Amino acid sequence: MASVQDKVIIITGSTSGVGEACAIEAAKNGAAGIVITGRDSSRGNAVRQAVEDLGTDAIFVAAELADPEQCRNIVARCDEQWGRVDGLVNSAADTNRGTIEETTVEFWDYQMNVNVRAPFLLTQHCVKIMQREKIAGSIVNILSVAGFCGMDILCSYSTTKGALRTLTKNNAHALRRHQIRVNGINLGWTDTPKEHVVQRAQGSPDDWLETAEAASPFGRLLKADDVSKLVNYLLSDESGILTGSCIDYSQRVMGVFPPENVVMD
Repeated sequence: MASVQDKVIIITGSTSGVGEACAIEAAKNGAAGIVITGRDSSRGNAVRQAVEDLGTDAIFVAAELADPEQCRNIVARCDEQWGRVDGLVNSAADTNRGTIEETTVEFWDYQMNVNVRAPFLLTQHCVKIMQREKIAGSIVNILSVAGFCGMDILCSYSTTKGALRTLTKNNAHALRRHQIRVNGINLGWTDTPKEHVVQRAQGSPDDWLETAEAASPFGRLLKADDVSKLVNYLLSDESGILTGSCIDYSQRVMGVFPPENVVMD
């Protein structure tokens, strides 16, 4: 297991799904402190307690990432608590659907603010602390294979993930001289509580997961624990000088033509 011993890590979207799994994995691997953040205080405090039960100090900061001041407050609270930040995982995202015809300006702006502007602001303020404390930090952005194109119902979402991929590359280049690494993970179809809610909202049957997994090459979808292990590696010193990489983590090999006959990624 890749060690994050003594590191202080901020993880957005950590009240459930991939973000929660990343928090638990970091605690299991020696993190000194973890900032749990999301909108659900009940879930947030439950994850905080689970992290503390593993021997890692933790705080929960409730936040709506569409609000710039609440983004800045997450980092400020981390600085107040520990006086440092070693790692940032931008896991939170709004995944709601919309075609080009039905996407409103208001929805477009909201999804851009949560999925792109929030990671930008969190990175900006974490980097200032890393530079102040001369920390060789690591930032991991959770991307999506939808950022390469995406389905027609993911007009805005796909655009945000493409933008975040470019931001990942740009920041990695800019921050090399400070030995701050920035990497991304392009996730394929992942089994999370949020995905179940989305599937039901769009009319998928109760057994959508069983059907999807039966049709998958590896017999299952990606799980949150799969993602958390890769995130933990990228946060750890074991990933060395790896920076500017956006790793495809999917059962679909991007660029294959004709594309596989899959339900969705």
